[in-house]
Parts: sequence; C-alpha cells; structure tokens
Amino acid sequence: MHLRSVDLNLLVILDALLDEAHVTRAAVRLGLSQPATSSALDRCRALFGDPLLERSGAGMRLTHRAEALRAPLRAVLEETRDLLAPVDIPLDQLRQTVRFVVDDFTTGFLAPPLVARLWETAPGIDLVFESWRSSENALEALERGDADLALSVFPRVEPDFRRELLGEQTYVVSMRRDHPAARGFDLDRWLAWPHVLVSGTGQTRGALDAALARLDRVRRVAVTVPGFALVPPLLAATDLISMLPSGVAATLGHAHGLVFFPPPISVEGFPLHLAWHRRRAHDPAIVHVADLVRELTQELFARAGPSSAPAARPAHPG
Repeated sequence: MHLRSVDLNLLVILDALLDEAHVTRAAVRLGLSQPATSSALDRCRALFGDPLLERSGAGMRLTHRAEALRAPLRAVLEETRDLLAPVDIPLDQLRQTVRFVVDDFTTGFLAPPLVARLWETAPGIDLVFESWRSSENALEALERGDADLALSVFPRVEPDFRRELLGEQTYVVSMRRDHPAARGFDLDRWLAWPHVLVSGTGQTRGALDAALARLDRVRRVAVTVPGFALVPPLLAATDLISMLPSGVAATLGHAHGLVFFPPPISVEGFPLHLAWHRRRAHDPAIVHVADLVRELTQELFARAGPSSAPAARPAHPG
C-alpha cells in the first residue's frame, strides 16, 4: 500500500475512536459531526480490513485487532507530532498536557509544589494526576500513551522504558505523641497495640507479618486502608500504630503530632522510581516536569534523612 493513498487524518480520528469506544464522544472530542466520524470509522474499517468497533450490549467494544493497534497508533501519532513540532520552544510558551500516574501519598506531597513551580516556569503545561493501581498497570499506561510519567516501584522494566531511581524509602514506626507504647518503646510494646496496614489490594498481611512469624510473633491488623495519606489522621485520633515510609513521616506525620521510632526488627525499605517510555524521552514538556519531580523528591528525601537520598542522577530523562 502506498502512503499517498492513505488519508493520515484518519489515524487521528481512529485514535479518538479507539480511546472513546464511542462514535459520538469521539466526534465531540475531535470537533466533528457524528456522521463525519461514523463515515471515517467506515473508512478505517476498510483500511484495516477489520470491524475495529463492534456492538456489545448498549455500547461498543474494541476488536482484538483494534486493541493491538492502540499502542503502535499512539506511537506513530506522537512521533509525527514530535517531527512537526517547532524546535527549542521556550518553556513559558509550551502548551501541553502531561499525564502522571502516581499514588495518593505522593500526590499529596508532590502536587502543590509541582503545580506552583510549573506556574512559575511553564504555565502552559497542564497536569493530569492519574491514580496508581499497580506498577504493571502504570507501565501499560505508558506503553499505550495514556500516561507520560509514572512514579512507583519498578523492580525491572523492558528496553522500551526508561527508569530512574529517585531515592530509597525506609520505614519508621509511627504513633501519636502521647501513645502509651511511646514510653519505653520496644518489640513487646509495639505488638501490644493494634496496627494499621496499607494495602491497595485489601490484603491484611504483609512482609512484616512474615518476618514476625519467623520470630514466633504476631500482630493484630485492626484497620487496612488503601493509601498512606489516610494513616496519620487515624493514628492521631486512636491508639493504632503503623509503619510509615520515611517520606510520609517527613511530610504528614509531624503535622498530626506523631512520633517515630526505628522498627524493633529489621524491615526492608523500598526504592522510588520515575519511569517513562523511550519515545517520550525528548518531549520538552515531559522532560521539564520530570526535572521538577526530581528536584522535589530530592528535597523530600533531604527532609526525611540523608540516607534516603541517592547519588546524583542525570538532569534529563533519556
């Protein structure tokens, strides 16, 4: 097939159709009429030799061929935009939306200063914070082009992704300042009180429980919550105890009158990574947001303690 026989505008319409799985919503998004969008869908079906969208109950669903097209289609469109984009646009003239997958705690400490610095340096960049569900889900969003950056723990990534270590989080035991366990704190006093566990999947046991089992000890997990941001208010109002990452303690704990102790047994921490897809590595808006995220997380780790900060890293994703 010769490219000159293909209307490349169809690819833009197809991207919206596959994203919305709805002709009318895609038409509104593109600023086209519903008949024009429906006609374009028919042309796309002929072009790819596949229905692409099929009726399913009251709505429509993507065919297997359409699902397989989503990521490469988004990549082609993004690379085309990069090819046509003016070179060296000043930051204050950028007009772009950057989508960022991040968990609730990180949004809490990161969003206010990040937005403030963007207003100072690149006020035309709009941010969309998307909820973190899992590292795998975040990487899939980067692959599809539904997200531009992701902040999470990524033990490994495929060659098409770039990953940067921002810092190492350690854990501290946290409770309200006048908690009875704070006097003469030790393992027995730690385990004598009910705990809060953070689990995005609703599990009521974690790695700490396995470590305690090896010592023939157990704890009571009285409350399980989906995110760290919920923990400090709970601790401040009850006799509950929890383990918090050092970054959470540094940003939220003191505001709720909490005190912190090193865990009485060895508890492994976790790394915090920033990830993006290689095809976005030279996008100036994404590079700038990544730079600001790097600066802000370094400030957080500095407040949390010198052991949390990693060695110097490159100034830009690449």
